[in-house]
Amino acid sequence: MLHAKFYSVLLLSLMCVARIAAQKTCTTKLTDLRQPEELRGFRLGMTMDQVKARVPQVVFGKKDDLGISKTSISPDFDPRIDKSNFADVRTVSLDLLDGRVTSLWIGFDNTFKWKTVDEFVAGISAELSLREGWTTKGRAQQIKCADFQIIVSPIGGGPSLRILDSVADDAIIARRQAKEEAAATEEAPSETQTVVGDVRKKIYYPPDCDALKDIPEKSRQSFDSREAAEQAGYKRAHSCP
Repeated sequence: MLHAKFYSVLLLSLMCVARIAAQKTCTTKLTDLRQPEELRGFRLGMTMDQVKARVPQVVFGKKDDLGISKTSISPDFDPRIDKSNFADVRTVSLDLLDGRVTSLWIGFDNTFKWKTVDEFVAGISAELSLREGWTTKGRAQQIKCADFQIIVSPIGGGPSLRILDSVADDAIIARRQAKEEAAATEEAPSETQTVVGDVRKKIYYPPDCDALKDIPEKSRQSFDSREAAEQAGYKRAHSCP
């Protein structure tokens, strides 16, 4: 009886935890995300031309074989940039995939209105209407929504904000895995390599095996693959790698 009561209480507790977690899940999508002044006119999905229209002096890095390119904007170190458009901003870093912004990072200096991570989260939550779902990770706080993620962390004495496109991030991971698999396939020995069989001993050899020189031409039989030779009853020569 006591055990039954204990498990009932435990089940109710787990249900409450699950209900609270569900209530805190962020379901907002990028298309519904507001564009507050704190983002300084940048947003995920911007094209290179749109970024250049915002900051004509910007220079993009070369696109890599995954389609990724990067750039950074430092108003304090580039006299050509109109600093009035970047008050309290130290650096803006952008990652692009196939020519569109997929990651936006803004580092603010210590004169910014929200001094701490807690203050920044409270302020940006109100601006973006993202009040539920924030979690703490070390010194940072983050929120994962339907197709994007936001991270607020302290850097260089001031707060920083990073917004990432989760769909684009998944696409990068998939491309990287596909590249690694393709490289592994190229490095792996081909199973469809032509092999040469010795009809007398029912043994087959790779075409680069030194032992082939001892087999007369009339005793040789070619197969399109190792599998074909084995299906014909041949076994691989132990003297060949």
